[in-house]
Amino acid sequence: MDFDDSPELADFRAEVRTFLDANAELKHGDERDWSRNGAATDPDVAADYRARCRAWQRLLHESGWAGLAWPTTFGGRGLSAAHQIVFGQELARYDATSGFITAAQALVGPTLMAHGTREQQQRHLGPLLSGEESWCQLFSEPGAGSDLAALATRAVRDGDDWVVNGQKVWTSSAQHADFGILVARTDPDVPKHEGLTFFIVDMRSPGIEVRPLVQAQGVAHFNEVFLSDLRVPDENVVGQVGDGWKVTRTTLRSESSMISGAGLATGFVAVLATARRLGRTDDPIVRQELAKVHTNELILKWMGWRTQTAVMTGRKELALHGSLLKNFFTRSARAPGESGGRSGGPRGDALARRRGRWLLAVPVPEPVRVPYRWGHRGGASQQPRRAGTRPAAGAVVGPRGPVEPERARLTARSTSRGGRR
Repeated sequence: MDFDDSPELADFRAEVRTFLDANAELKHGDERDWSRNGAATDPDVAADYRARCRAWQRLLHESGWAGLAWPTTFGGRGLSAAHQIVFGQELARYDATSGFITAAQALVGPTLMAHGTREQQQRHLGPLLSGEESWCQLFSEPGAGSDLAALATRAVRDGDDWVVNGQKVWTSSAQHADFGILVARTDPDVPKHEGLTFFIVDMRSPGIEVRPLVQAQGVAHFNEVFLSDLRVPDENVVGQVGDGWKVTRTTLRSESSMISGAGLATGFVAVLATARRLGRTDDPIVRQELAKVHTNELILKWMGWRTQTAVMTGRKELALHGSLLKNFFTRSARAPGESGGRSGGPRGDALARRRGRWLLAVPVPEPVRVPYRWGHRGGASQQPRRAGTRPAAGAVVGPRGPVEPERARLTARSTSRGGRR
């Protein structure tokens, strides 16, 4: 592997460091204590986080650091993937992020650049790059996760509009999104991959209802989205009618690369800090889990270095497929949470046995309440619910929805998250 910068990249790296030193603070690893990461459950803290992400993205855009590898015709700088890698390496040392805006840019940007009309590109790419507008991904359904082409959401043409009916699930940040990318079935009489169409959806449109899915830790990052006689203008079709699978594959390729290139949200330093604070570092099981987290981080780093070498030297045979990286990243991402949970003792160990599922294995003395609203940007404030039902007053909300108080002491009752967003 070759990790030496070319003279051009060395100059660029120095330029990046100068910018970041002037505008961001360095991370202090020991402060990222896993057990104290509950602030995200506070709606005020979450709102402040989103505001800071938008402000950081706006600064990047105004300073010329947004869309480094985007073509200049779409508002980027037209630099190489190697420049983007260098920027990401340097940014990882600082306490600054654009949050989910980065994911939206990675998913929506390449798709619109490759398949969108000139009008769609001019309308959406600029606000996407600046962070002015946020997006969500309306792909997965209750019966279409890994087999996305089995989706059942229907879109029927009605004059200059399409009328959409169906349900999407596991939609990240739908409650905050301005727009969404949607795949719907427009022709049920052809093979499933051939009857799909890709749409841009205004999330403020009548007929959209966003309902939160509460996770075991009380956070509602994912959502169900119900589409009832939603009208989407024909001008919002991306690509050709019936050719939506081709457009969707562009998005999915970008998603695999984005996820595989992400850093672990809770890494070894944070989990080790938790174990030390709670005096669990002498526990052989905890030590074994800490070793697993550390090993996975090293493997991910080496896989990333291999991809970096392929990009910077042009040796494509060295590159690892994005789906392979994504698969290993997803499996590795479980370990920090499991280890952090076990560091918390018996209660933490019960929660840690999730292994990718939302598992409620301990008593919950109080109802889990999240201040989201039924319906997007409107409606009366209600308590979270499971699909198809609303919870009774004072009910405990578990991973499968409301639970009667006397049944709150559950053991190993789980449901698989599955699918993609």
